[in-house]
Amino acid sequence: MNYDIVISGGGIAGLVAAAGFGQAGFSVLCVDPAAPITDRDAAGSDLRSTAFLQPAQTFLDRIGLWDRLAPHATPLQVMRIVDAGGPAPEPRLIKEFDAADISDKPFGWNLPNWLLRREILATLKDLPNFEFRPGIGATALFTRMAEARVTLSDGNRIRTRLVIAADGRNSPMRAAAGIRSHTTRFGQKALAFAVTHPIPHGNVSTEIHRTGGPFTLVPLPDWEGRPSSAIVWMEEGPKAKALMELDNYAFEEEMSARSCHLFGPLKLNSRRTIWPIISQKAERLASERLALVAEAAHVVPPIGAQGLNMSLTDISTLLDLAEAAPESLGSSTMLDSYHNARIGDIRTRVAGITLLNRTSMLANPLLRNARAAGLGALYDLKPLRQSVMQLGLGARQG
Repeated sequence: MNYDIVISGGGIAGLVAAAGFGQAGFSVLCVDPAAPITDRDAAGSDLRSTAFLQPAQTFLDRIGLWDRLAPHATPLQVMRIVDAGGPAPEPRLIKEFDAADISDKPFGWNLPNWLLRREILATLKDLPNFEFRPGIGATALFTRMAEARVTLSDGNRIRTRLVIAADGRNSPMRAAAGIRSHTTRFGQKALAFAVTHPIPHGNVSTEIHRTGGPFTLVPLPDWEGRPSSAIVWMEEGPKAKALMELDNYAFEEEMSARSCHLFGPLKLNSRRTIWPIISQKAERLASERLALVAEAAHVVPPIGAQGLNMSLTDISTLLDLAEAAPESLGSSTMLDSYHNARIGDIRTRVAGITLLNRTSMLANPLLRNARAAGLGALYDLKPLRQSVMQLGLGARQG
C-alpha cells in the first residue's frame, strides 16, 4: 500500500481527520484541488467562524490540536435567542441559555475558519506519517475487498486501505462510489463577515429571529482594541443579493437595524461573502473501502453550531473504530459499524435543523407569534430547557 488512508478534501474537516489518524500512527495522504487560504484578508478566505462545542473541544484535545487553537479561541458562555418578529425590528422576547446551568465549562469556543486552517496545517507539519498535496484532487475511485485505488488529478494512482471523503457537498468520491444524496433547498443565502461594535459581547452568542432566517453574532477576540463578532446573516436569496450590492455605509445601516442595535452601531471590518443555504444527507455513509464525513455526508443550515460539530463526531467515531481494530481498517465490518453508529443521529439532526430553519423564515405575523410563544414556553420549563441545551452540545439521542 502507498498509504493507510487517503483523505479527499483539505478543508477543516479533512485536516482534522488527518491529524486524528496521523497521531494514531496511520500513514495519511490528504489531497485537495485548491490550496488552503490561511490569510484573513486574502481573496477567497473563509470569513465564517466555527464554534466548537464541548465534545468537539474534547476530541481536538485528544488528537493534539487544542493546545495550538486555545490561545485564539473565544469562549461562548451564553447562547441568547432573540425574537424580533413584531412590526418593527425590535426585541420582543429575549431568552438566555447559560452553560453554567448544565456544566462548569462554556458551551463552546469560537475560532475563525481561516485561522483554523492555518493552525491545523502548522501542527500537521510535525507529523512524519502525513503528506499534504494541495492543488491536486481525487478524480476517480476503484475498489476491491482488500484495497482502494484513487486516481489523482496529476495522473498518479494511489493504493490505500481506506478512503475518507471530506470533499464537500458535491463530493467527487461520493459520486464515484454511486452513493446518492437528498437535498432540500430553502431559497436562502447567507452572508458572512466580521464586525466591530461599541458594546462588548460578554462571551454571549446572539441569534436574532425575524424573517428570512436568523441573524447570528458569535464572539471573536477584540479587533484593534474594539469588541468584535463574526456574523452569519441568512435571508431569502434576492434580498441577500441586494444586501451584497450595497455600499459599506448602507450595508452597515441595514445590519445595525437587523441586529436590533443590541451592540450599538455595527462597523464592517472584513469583506462580505455569500453562499447558498441547503440541507443535505447521503443515503449511506460508507461503501467498499470508503467513508463519508462532514459535508460529503450531511449539510445543515448554520443554526446552533451543529455543522462542523457533527463532522467532528463523524471523524471521532471513525477513529475510535480504527484504533479499536487497526488490522480491520477499511473493512466492510468497520465501515458498516461506522454507518450504523452515525446515520440515526445525522438524520435526526438534519431533520431538526431543517425544521428550525423553516421556522426562522416565517413571515406570517400569526406564525411568528407562535414561534415566540414556543420559545418562551421552552425556556420556562427548566427540565426541557436543560434537555435542549444538552442536545445542542451534541448529546446523542437514545
